[in-house]
Amino acid sequence: MPSDQTLPLDGQRILELAARSMFELFANASEGMLLVDREARVVWINDQYKRFLPALGFPRVEDFVGHPVSDVVHNTQMHRVLQTGKPILIDLLSNKAGTFVVSRIPLRDDAGAVIGALGIVLFDHPETTLQPLIHKFANLQRDLDDVRRELASQRRSKYTLASFVGSSPGALEVKRQARRAAQSSSPVLLLGETGTGKELLAHAIHAASPRARAAFVSINIAAVPDTLLEAEFFGVAPGAYTGADRKGRDGKFKLADGGTLFLDEIGDMPLSLQPKLLRALQEGEIEPLGSNKVLPFDARVIAATSRDLGALVREGKFREDLYYRLNVLPVRVPPLRERRADIPLLAEVLVEDIALRNGTAPFELAADALAMLCSQAWRGNIRELRNVLEQAAMRSETQQIEELHLAQVLREAGVERLPPAAPPPRVRAAPAGDPLRPLAEQVAEVERQAIQAAMQATGGNKLAAAKLLGISRAKLYERLELPA
Repeated sequence: MPSDQTLPLDGQRILELAARSMFELFANASEGMLLVDREARVVWINDQYKRFLPALGFPRVEDFVGHPVSDVVHNTQMHRVLQTGKPILIDLLSNKAGTFVVSRIPLRDDAGAVIGALGIVLFDHPETTLQPLIHKFANLQRDLDDVRRELASQRRSKYTLASFVGSSPGALEVKRQARRAAQSSSPVLLLGETGTGKELLAHAIHAASPRARAAFVSINIAAVPDTLLEAEFFGVAPGAYTGADRKGRDGKFKLADGGTLFLDEIGDMPLSLQPKLLRALQEGEIEPLGSNKVLPFDARVIAATSRDLGALVREGKFREDLYYRLNVLPVRVPPLRERRADIPLLAEVLVEDIALRNGTAPFELAADALAMLCSQAWRGNIRELRNVLEQAAMRSETQQIEELHLAQVLREAGVERLPPAAPPPRVRAAPAGDPLRPLAEQVAEVERQAIQAAMQATGGNKLAAAKLLGISRAKLYERLELPA
Protein backbone atom coordinates (compact mmCIF):
# COMPACT_ATOMS: atom_id res chain seq x y z
CA MET A 1 0.00 0.00 0.00
CA PRO A 2 1.23 3.56 -0.65
CA SER A 3 2.65 5.66 2.14
CA ASP A 4 3.93 9.19 2.53
CA GLN A 5 6.78 9.57 5.05
CA THR A 6 6.11 13.32 5.34
CA LEU A 7 2.75 12.59 6.98
CA PRO A 8 2.38 11.80 10.70
CA LEU A 9 1.60 8.18 11.59
CA ASP A 10 -2.13 8.86 11.76
CA GLY A 11 -2.01 10.47 8.33
CA GLN A 12 -0.12 7.51 6.86
CA ARG A 13 -2.67 5.12 8.30
CA ILE A 14 -5.53 7.13 6.82
CA LEU A 15 -3.80 7.20 3.41
CA GLU A 16 -3.30 3.41 3.51
CA LEU A 17 -6.95 2.88 4.48
CA ALA A 18 -8.09 5.18 1.66
CA ALA A 19 -5.96 3.30 -0.87
CA ARG A 20 -7.33 -0.06 0.38
CA SER A 21 -10.88 1.26 0.24
CA MET A 22 -10.47 2.56 -3.29
CA PHE A 23 -8.97 -0.75 -4.38
CA GLU A 24 -11.86 -2.72 -2.86
CA LEU A 25 -14.37 -0.30 -4.37
CA PHE A 26 -12.98 -0.80 -7.86
CA ALA A 27 -12.64 -4.56 -7.31
CA ASN A 28 -16.31 -4.85 -6.41
CA ALA A 29 -17.89 -2.17 -8.62
CA SER A 30 -15.93 -2.65 -11.82
CA GLU A 31 -16.48 -5.33 -14.45
CA GLY A 32 -13.06 -6.81 -13.76
CA MET A 33 -9.49 -6.12 -12.60
CA LEU A 34 -6.06 -7.58 -13.29
CA LEU A 35 -2.55 -6.90 -11.98
CA VAL A 36 0.74 -7.23 -13.87
CA ASP A 37 4.25 -7.12 -12.45
CA ARG A 38 7.16 -5.03 -13.69
CA GLU A 39 7.86 -7.67 -16.41
CA ALA A 40 4.26 -7.26 -17.65
CA ARG A 41 3.19 -10.77 -16.51
CA VAL A 42 -0.35 -11.23 -15.20
CA VAL A 43 -0.08 -11.96 -11.46
CA TRP A 44 -3.74 -11.62 -10.34
CA ILE A 45 -7.30 -11.27 -11.61
CA ASN A 46 -10.46 -10.81 -9.56
CA ASP A 47 -13.59 -12.96 -9.76
CA GLN A 48 -15.40 -10.56 -12.12
CA TYR A 49 -12.55 -10.77 -14.64
CA LYS A 50 -12.68 -14.57 -14.71
CA ARG A 51 -15.93 -14.51 -16.71
CA PHE A 52 -14.01 -13.10 -19.71
CA LEU A 53 -11.54 -16.00 -19.84
CA PRO A 54 -13.62 -18.43 -21.97
CA ALA A 55 -14.22 -15.76 -24.61
CA LEU A 56 -10.48 -14.98 -24.62
CA GLY A 57 -9.75 -18.70 -25.19
CA PHE A 58 -8.57 -19.73 -21.71
CA PRO A 59 -10.74 -22.31 -19.94
CA ARG A 60 -8.63 -22.26 -16.74
CA VAL A 61 -7.28 -19.39 -14.64
CA GLU A 62 -3.78 -20.90 -14.63
CA ASP A 63 -3.76 -20.72 -18.44
CA PHE A 64 -4.10 -16.95 -18.11
CA VAL A 65 -2.35 -15.88 -14.90
CA GLY A 66 1.44 -16.05 -15.01
CA HIS A 67 1.68 -15.33 -18.73
CA PRO A 68 2.79 -12.07 -20.43
CA VAL A 69 -0.22 -9.81 -20.64
CA SER A 70 0.36 -9.09 -24.34
CA ASP A 71 0.06 -12.85 -25.04
CA VAL A 72 -3.28 -13.32 -23.29
CA VAL A 73 -4.98 -9.89 -23.85
CA HIS A 74 -4.84 -8.67 -27.40
CA ASN A 75 -4.51 -4.90 -28.00
CA THR A 76 -3.49 -4.25 -24.40
CA GLN A 77 -1.53 -1.12 -23.51
CA MET A 78 -0.30 -2.30 -20.11
CA HIS A 79 3.33 -2.51 -21.30
CA ARG A 80 3.11 1.17 -22.35
CA VAL A 81 2.03 2.16 -18.81
CA LEU A 82 4.97 0.20 -17.38
CA GLN A 83 7.42 1.89 -19.76
CA THR A 84 6.21 5.48 -19.31
CA GLY A 85 4.92 5.37 -15.76
CA LYS A 86 1.90 7.38 -16.92
CA PRO A 87 -1.70 6.21 -16.45
CA ILE A 88 -4.21 5.77 -19.25
CA LEU A 89 -7.36 6.79 -17.43
CA ILE A 90 -9.96 6.23 -20.16
CA ASP A 91 -9.54 4.04 -23.21
CA LEU A 92 -11.49 1.64 -25.43
CA LEU A 93 -10.20 -1.94 -25.64
CA SER A 94 -11.53 -4.36 -28.24
CA ASN A 95 -10.66 -8.06 -28.42
CA LYS A 96 -12.36 -11.44 -28.75
CA ALA A 97 -14.26 -10.89 -25.49
CA GLY A 98 -15.89 -7.64 -26.73
CA THR A 99 -15.35 -3.89 -26.45
CA PHE A 100 -14.67 -2.36 -23.04
CA VAL A 101 -13.99 1.00 -21.40
CA VAL A 102 -10.81 0.50 -19.37
CA SER A 103 -8.34 2.31 -17.12
CA ARG A 104 -4.67 1.43 -16.62
CA ILE A 105 -2.79 2.76 -13.58
CA PRO A 106 0.94 2.32 -12.75
CA LEU A 107 1.87 1.01 -9.30
CA ARG A 108 5.00 2.35 -7.55
CA ASP A 109 7.09 1.32 -4.56
CA ASP A 110 8.16 3.63 -1.74
CA ALA A 111 11.06 4.89 -3.85
CA GLY A 112 8.71 5.83 -6.70
CA ALA A 113 9.83 3.07 -9.09
CA VAL A 114 7.15 1.41 -11.22
CA ILE A 115 6.68 -2.17 -9.97
CA GLY A 116 3.53 -3.08 -11.86
CA ALA A 117 0.24 -1.86 -13.24
CA LEU A 118 -3.43 -2.26 -12.46
CA GLY A 119 -5.95 -2.73 -15.26
CA ILE A 120 -9.61 -1.97 -14.56
CA VAL A 121 -12.54 -2.85 -16.84
CA LEU A 122 -14.92 0.03 -16.06
CA PHE A 123 -17.76 -0.86 -18.43
CA ASP A 124 -18.57 -3.52 -20.94
CA HIS A 125 -21.00 -2.90 -23.82
CA PRO A 126 -19.97 0.77 -24.13
CA GLU A 127 -22.30 1.16 -27.10
CA THR A 128 -25.21 1.14 -24.61
CA THR A 129 -23.57 2.16 -21.33
CA LEU A 130 -21.89 5.25 -22.77
CA GLN A 131 -24.40 6.00 -25.51
CA PRO A 132 -25.45 9.46 -24.14
CA LEU A 133 -21.80 10.51 -23.79
CA ILE A 134 -20.86 9.09 -27.21
CA HIS A 135 -23.86 10.84 -28.79
CA LYS A 136 -22.89 14.16 -27.19
CA PHE A 137 -19.31 13.95 -28.41
CA ALA A 138 -20.47 12.89 -31.87
CA ASN A 139 -22.61 16.04 -32.06
CA LEU A 140 -19.70 18.20 -30.90
CA GLN A 141 -17.41 16.59 -33.48
CA ARG A 142 -19.98 17.18 -36.22
CA ASP A 143 -20.32 20.85 -35.21
CA LEU A 144 -16.52 21.18 -35.17
CA ASP A 145 -16.27 19.65 -38.66
CA ASP A 146 -18.95 22.07 -39.92
CA VAL A 147 -17.04 25.05 -38.52
CA ARG A 148 -13.80 23.81 -40.07
CA ARG A 149 -15.47 23.40 -43.47
CA GLU A 150 -17.00 26.87 -43.23
CA LEU A 151 -13.65 28.38 -42.26
CA ALA A 152 -11.93 26.55 -45.10
CA SER A 153 -14.51 27.80 -47.60
CA GLN A 154 -14.05 31.37 -46.40
CA ARG A 155 -10.30 31.10 -46.90
CA ARG A 156 -10.61 29.73 -50.40
CA SER A 157 -10.53 31.99 -53.40
CA LYS A 158 -13.74 33.92 -54.10
CA TYR A 159 -12.97 34.82 -57.70
CA THR A 160 -11.50 33.38 -60.88
CA LEU A 161 -10.03 35.08 -63.95
CA ALA A 162 -13.50 34.99 -65.48
CA SER A 163 -14.56 37.37 -62.68
CA PHE A 164 -12.27 40.05 -64.11
CA VAL A 165 -14.76 41.51 -66.58
CA GLY A 166 -13.50 43.00 -69.81
CA SER A 167 -12.43 42.26 -73.36
CA SER A 168 -10.48 45.45 -74.06
CA PRO A 169 -6.79 45.10 -74.93
CA GLY A 170 -5.83 46.27 -71.44
CA ALA A 171 -8.10 43.74 -69.71
CA LEU A 172 -6.94 40.88 -71.95
CA GLU A 173 -3.29 41.70 -71.24
CA VAL A 174 -3.92 41.68 -67.48
CA LYS A 175 -5.56 38.25 -67.74
CA ARG A 176 -2.66 36.94 -69.83
CA GLN A 177 -0.11 38.10 -67.25
CA ALA A 178 -2.23 36.73 -64.39
CA ARG A 179 -2.40 33.26 -66.01
CA ARG A 180 1.37 33.30 -66.43
CA ALA A 181 1.86 34.38 -62.80
CA ALA A 182 -0.47 31.63 -61.55
CA GLN A 183 1.88 28.94 -62.83
CA SER A 184 4.86 30.35 -60.92
CA SER A 185 5.63 30.34 -57.21
CA SER A 186 7.48 33.68 -57.36
CA PRO A 187 6.05 36.78 -55.66
CA VAL A 188 3.57 38.82 -57.69
CA LEU A 189 3.23 42.60 -57.37
CA LEU A 190 -0.11 44.06 -58.47
CA LEU A 191 0.14 47.75 -59.32
CA GLY A 192 -2.80 50.03 -59.98
CA GLU A 193 -5.05 52.75 -58.70
CA THR A 194 -7.54 52.10 -55.94
CA GLY A 195 -10.67 50.30 -57.07
CA THR A 196 -9.22 48.69 -60.19
CA GLY A 197 -9.71 45.10 -58.98
CA LYS A 198 -6.30 44.15 -57.57
CA GLU A 199 -7.74 41.99 -54.77
CA LEU A 200 -10.01 40.21 -57.25
CA LEU A 201 -6.96 39.47 -59.40
CA ALA A 202 -5.07 38.12 -56.39
CA HIS A 203 -7.93 35.68 -55.73
CA ALA A 204 -8.01 34.75 -59.41
CA ILE A 205 -4.25 34.05 -59.55
CA HIS A 206 -4.57 31.82 -56.49
CA ALA A 207 -7.57 29.99 -57.99
CA ALA A 208 -5.62 29.28 -61.20
CA SER A 209 -2.51 28.12 -59.36
CA PRO A 210 -1.52 24.65 -58.05
CA ARG A 211 -2.28 26.00 -54.56
CA ALA A 212 -5.98 26.56 -55.31
CA ARG A 213 -7.18 23.92 -52.82
CA ALA A 214 -5.21 25.48 -49.96
CA ALA A 215 -5.99 28.66 -48.02
CA PHE A 216 -6.07 32.18 -49.42
CA VAL A 217 -5.22 34.54 -46.54
CA SER A 218 -5.24 38.30 -46.93
CA ILE A 219 -4.21 41.23 -44.77
CA ASN A 220 -4.76 44.92 -45.51
CA ILE A 221 -1.65 46.56 -44.11
CA ALA A 222 -3.19 50.03 -44.17
CA ALA A 223 -6.08 48.83 -41.97
CA VAL A 224 -3.92 47.40 -39.13
CA PRO A 225 -2.20 49.66 -36.56
CA ASP A 226 1.60 49.59 -36.84
CA THR A 227 1.93 48.25 -33.29
CA LEU A 228 -0.14 45.15 -34.13
CA LEU A 229 1.29 44.35 -37.54
CA GLU A 230 4.14 42.13 -36.35
CA ALA A 231 1.73 39.94 -34.38
CA GLU A 232 -0.65 39.82 -37.36
CA PHE A 233 2.15 38.75 -39.68
CA PHE A 234 4.17 36.34 -37.56
CA GLY A 235 1.88 35.30 -34.69
CA VAL A 236 2.33 35.40 -30.93
CA ALA A 237 4.02 32.81 -28.71
CA PRO A 238 2.13 31.61 -25.59
CA GLY A 239 2.38 34.23 -22.83
CA ALA A 240 4.50 36.55 -24.96
CA TYR A 241 3.17 39.59 -23.10
CA THR A 242 0.60 40.50 -20.48
CA GLY A 243 -2.85 39.68 -21.79
CA ALA A 244 -1.55 37.43 -24.57
CA ASP A 245 -3.42 34.19 -25.25
CA ARG A 246 -1.98 31.36 -23.14
CA LYS A 247 -2.13 29.07 -26.18
CA GLY A 248 -0.49 31.61 -28.47
CA ARG A 249 -1.87 32.70 -31.84
CA ASP A 250 -0.85 31.89 -35.39
CA GLY A 251 -0.02 34.78 -37.72
CA LYS A 252 -1.08 35.23 -41.33
CA PHE A 253 2.09 33.60 -42.67
CA LYS A 254 1.37 30.38 -40.76
CA LEU A 255 -2.34 30.43 -41.65
CA ALA A 256 -1.40 30.70 -45.33
CA ASP A 257 1.03 27.76 -45.12
CA GLY A 258 0.63 25.74 -48.32
CA GLY A 259 -1.52 28.43 -49.92
CA THR A 260 -1.34 32.11 -50.84
CA LEU A 261 -0.75 35.18 -48.67
CA PHE A 262 -2.11 38.45 -50.09
CA LEU A 263 -0.46 41.61 -48.74
CA ASP A 264 -2.74 44.47 -49.73
CA GLU A 265 -1.46 48.06 -49.62
CA ILE A 266 2.17 46.92 -49.21
CA GLY A 267 3.25 50.53 -49.79
CA ASP A 268 1.95 51.35 -46.28
CA MET A 269 4.29 48.84 -44.63
CA PRO A 270 6.16 50.51 -41.71
CA LEU A 271 9.86 50.89 -42.43
CA SER A 272 10.73 49.28 -39.07
CA LEU A 273 8.97 46.02 -39.97
CA GLN A 274 10.24 45.74 -43.55
CA PRO A 275 13.52 43.90 -42.62
CA LYS A 276 11.54 41.15 -40.86
CA LEU A 277 9.23 40.79 -43.84
CA LEU A 278 12.23 40.61 -46.17
CA ARG A 279 13.85 37.91 -44.03
CA ALA A 280 10.64 35.88 -43.99
CA LEU A 281 10.39 36.04 -47.77
CA GLN A 282 14.05 35.17 -48.31
CA GLU A 283 14.40 32.39 -45.73
CA GLY A 284 10.90 30.91 -45.79
CA GLU A 285 10.68 31.03 -42.01
CA ILE A 286 9.16 33.23 -39.32
CA GLU A 287 9.74 33.90 -35.63
CA PRO A 288 6.53 34.50 -33.62
CA LEU A 289 6.44 37.49 -31.31
CA GLY A 290 7.94 36.56 -27.93
CA SER A 291 9.42 33.28 -29.20
CA ASN A 292 12.98 32.16 -29.84
CA LYS A 293 11.90 29.37 -32.18
CA VAL A 294 11.95 29.69 -35.95
CA LEU A 295 8.99 28.18 -37.81
CA PRO A 296 9.16 27.24 -41.50
CA PHE A 297 6.29 28.18 -43.82
CA ASP A 298 5.43 27.65 -47.47
CA ALA A 299 3.18 30.43 -48.76
CA ARG A 300 3.11 32.12 -52.14
CA VAL A 301 3.06 35.90 -51.67
CA ILE A 302 1.00 38.31 -53.76
CA ALA A 303 1.39 41.99 -52.87
CA ALA A 304 -0.61 44.96 -54.12
CA THR A 305 -0.34 48.72 -53.86
CA SER A 306 -1.88 51.86 -55.30
CA ARG A 307 1.25 53.84 -54.44
CA ASP A 308 4.39 54.42 -56.50
CA LEU A 309 6.84 52.03 -54.84
CA GLY A 310 9.72 53.29 -56.98
CA ALA A 311 9.18 56.81 -55.68
CA LEU A 312 8.93 55.51 -52.09
CA VAL A 313 12.28 53.75 -52.55
CA ARG A 314 13.90 56.95 -53.79
CA GLU A 315 12.44 58.83 -50.81
CA GLY A 316 13.84 56.26 -48.39
CA LYS A 317 10.37 55.16 -47.23
CA PHE A 318 10.55 51.66 -48.70
CA ARG A 319 13.53 49.30 -48.65
CA GLU A 320 15.09 48.79 -52.03
CA ASP A 321 15.94 45.12 -51.36
CA LEU A 322 12.34 44.40 -50.31
CA TYR A 323 11.07 46.16 -53.44
CA TYR A 324 13.19 43.94 -55.67
CA ARG A 325 12.11 40.87 -53.71
CA LEU A 326 8.43 41.65 -54.33
CA ASN A 327 8.74 43.06 -57.83
CA VAL A 328 9.50 39.71 -59.52
CA LEU A 329 6.29 39.41 -61.53
CA PRO A 330 4.74 42.90 -61.73
CA VAL A 331 1.23 43.15 -63.16
CA ARG A 332 -0.17 46.62 -63.89
CA VAL A 333 -3.95 46.81 -63.61
CA PRO A 334 -5.13 49.66 -65.87
CA PRO A 335 -7.60 52.25 -64.59
CA LEU A 336 -11.13 52.24 -65.96
CA ARG A 337 -10.56 55.35 -68.08
CA GLU A 338 -7.96 53.37 -70.06
CA ARG A 339 -10.43 50.63 -70.91
CA ARG A 340 -13.68 52.45 -71.53
CA ALA A 341 -14.81 49.73 -73.92
CA ASP A 342 -15.28 47.46 -70.87
CA ILE A 343 -17.61 49.89 -69.07
CA PRO A 344 -20.93 48.74 -70.64
CA LEU A 345 -20.34 45.08 -69.78
CA LEU A 346 -18.97 45.99 -66.33
CA ALA A 347 -22.04 48.13 -65.66
CA GLU A 348 -24.32 45.28 -66.67
CA VAL A 349 -22.54 42.83 -64.36
CA LEU A 350 -22.57 45.31 -61.47
CA VAL A 351 -26.26 46.10 -61.90
CA GLU A 352 -27.09 42.39 -61.79
CA ASP A 353 -24.94 41.89 -58.67
CA ILE A 354 -26.55 44.88 -56.93
CA ALA A 355 -30.00 43.47 -57.65
CA LEU A 356 -28.98 40.03 -56.41
CA ARG A 357 -27.62 41.39 -53.14
CA ASN A 358 -30.71 43.56 -52.60
CA GLY A 359 -33.13 40.81 -53.61
CA THR A 360 -34.68 42.87 -56.41
CA ALA A 361 -35.10 42.48 -60.16
CA PRO A 362 -32.13 43.74 -62.24
CA PHE A 363 -32.32 47.33 -63.51
CA GLU A 364 -32.00 48.27 -67.15
CA LEU A 365 -29.58 50.98 -68.25
CA ALA A 366 -31.01 53.49 -70.71
CA ALA A 367 -28.89 54.23 -73.78
CA ASP A 368 -28.18 57.81 -72.68
CA ALA A 369 -27.21 56.57 -69.22
CA LEU A 370 -24.81 54.07 -70.75
CA ALA A 371 -23.26 56.78 -72.91
CA MET A 372 -22.74 58.95 -69.82
CA LEU A 373 -21.02 56.07 -67.98
CA CYS A 374 -18.63 55.59 -70.90
CA SER A 375 -17.66 59.26 -70.89
CA GLN A 376 -16.72 59.67 -67.20
CA ALA A 377 -13.15 59.70 -65.82
CA TRP A 378 -13.91 57.28 -62.92
CA ARG A 379 -11.10 58.29 -60.61
CA GLY A 380 -12.39 55.72 -58.14
CA ASN A 381 -12.52 53.15 -60.94
CA ILE A 382 -14.78 50.09 -60.57
CA ARG A 383 -15.50 50.85 -56.91
CA GLU A 384 -16.77 54.33 -57.84
CA LEU A 385 -18.75 52.95 -60.79
CA ARG A 386 -20.51 50.47 -58.54
CA ASN A 387 -21.30 53.15 -55.96
CA VAL A 388 -22.82 55.45 -58.60
CA LEU A 389 -24.92 52.65 -60.06
CA GLU A 390 -26.15 51.59 -56.64
CA GLN A 391 -27.18 55.14 -55.74
CA ALA A 392 -28.86 55.65 -59.12
CA ALA A 393 -30.81 52.40 -58.71
CA MET A 394 -32.08 53.60 -55.33
CA ARG A 395 -33.29 56.89 -56.88
CA SER A 396 -35.11 55.32 -59.82
CA GLU A 397 -38.82 54.65 -59.34
CA THR A 398 -38.86 52.23 -62.26
CA GLN A 399 -36.65 49.33 -63.32
CA GLN A 400 -34.62 51.60 -65.58
CA ILE A 401 -31.68 53.85 -64.75
CA GLU A 402 -31.81 57.08 -66.77
CA GLU A 403 -29.17 59.69 -67.47
CA LEU A 404 -30.81 62.12 -65.05
CA HIS A 405 -30.36 59.64 -62.16
CA LEU A 406 -26.64 59.34 -62.86
CA ALA A 407 -26.26 63.11 -63.33
CA GLN A 408 -27.87 63.73 -59.94
CA VAL A 409 -25.58 61.26 -58.17
CA LEU A 410 -22.43 62.69 -59.80
CA ARG A 411 -23.48 66.25 -59.08
CA GLU A 412 -24.13 65.59 -55.38
CA ALA A 413 -20.80 63.77 -55.12
CA GLY A 414 -19.02 66.87 -56.42
CA VAL A 415 -17.71 65.02 -59.47
CA GLU A 416 -17.01 67.14 -62.52
CA ARG A 417 -19.40 65.47 -64.93
CA LEU A 418 -18.21 65.08 -68.49
CA PRO A 419 -20.84 65.31 -71.23
CA PRO A 420 -21.79 62.00 -72.83
CA ALA A 421 -20.37 61.17 -76.21
CA ALA A 422 -22.26 62.59 -79.15
CA PRO A 423 -25.22 60.39 -80.15
CA PRO A 424 -25.26 58.81 -83.57
CA PRO A 425 -26.57 61.13 -86.29
CA ARG A 426 -30.24 61.00 -87.15
CA VAL A 427 -31.28 59.63 -90.51
CA ARG A 428 -31.59 62.54 -92.93
CA ALA A 429 -34.30 62.77 -95.55
CA ALA A 430 -31.69 62.54 -98.31
CA PRO A 431 -27.99 61.99 -97.83
CA ALA A 432 -25.42 64.16 -99.47
CA GLY A 433 -24.96 63.25 -103.08
CA ASP A 434 -27.42 62.36 -105.75
CA PRO A 435 -30.93 62.33 -104.19
CA LEU A 436 -32.10 60.21 -107.06
CA ARG A 437 -29.91 57.27 -106.05
CA PRO A 438 -31.75 54.05 -105.12
CA LEU A 439 -33.35 54.28 -101.68
CA ALA A 440 -31.57 51.13 -100.45
CA GLU A 441 -28.15 52.73 -101.09
CA GLN A 442 -29.14 55.88 -99.20
CA VAL A 443 -30.44 53.88 -96.20
CA ALA A 444 -27.30 51.72 -96.13
CA GLU A 445 -25.09 54.83 -96.08
CA VAL A 446 -27.01 56.32 -93.17
CA GLU A 447 -26.77 53.01 -91.30
CA ARG A 448 -23.01 52.92 -91.77
CA GLN A 449 -22.68 56.48 -90.46
CA ALA A 450 -24.85 55.69 -87.44
CA ILE A 451 -22.90 52.52 -86.62
CA GLN A 452 -19.55 54.30 -86.96
CA ALA A 453 -20.72 57.06 -84.62
CA ALA A 454 -22.05 54.56 -82.06
CA MET A 455 -18.86 52.50 -82.12
CA GLN A 456 -16.78 55.65 -81.66
CA ALA A 457 -18.98 56.85 -78.79
CA THR A 458 -18.65 53.53 -76.91
CA GLY A 459 -14.96 52.98 -77.53
CA GLY A 460 -15.60 50.08 -79.87
CA ASN A 461 -17.83 48.12 -77.48
CA LYS A 462 -20.37 46.35 -79.67
CA LEU A 463 -22.86 45.62 -76.89
CA ALA A 464 -23.00 49.28 -75.87
CA ALA A 465 -23.18 50.41 -79.51
CA ALA A 466 -26.12 48.07 -80.13
CA LYS A 467 -27.94 49.53 -77.13
CA LEU A 468 -27.33 53.08 -78.32
CA LEU A 469 -28.75 52.19 -81.75
CA GLY A 470 -31.70 50.31 -80.31
CA ILE A 471 -30.87 47.07 -82.13
CA SER A 472 -29.73 43.63 -81.04
CA ARG A 473 -26.06 42.74 -80.91
CA ALA A 474 -26.65 40.06 -83.56
CA LYS A 475 -28.16 42.69 -85.87
CA LEU A 476 -25.15 44.96 -85.28
CA TYR A 477 -22.74 42.14 -86.18
CA GLU A 478 -24.76 41.52 -89.30
CA ARG A 479 -24.53 45.18 -90.34
CA LEU A 480 -20.81 45.31 -89.60
CA GLU A 481 -20.17 42.38 -91.91
CA LEU A 482 -21.92 44.06 -94.87
CA PRO A 483 -19.55 45.50 -97.51
CA ALA A 484 -19.11 49.25 -97.46
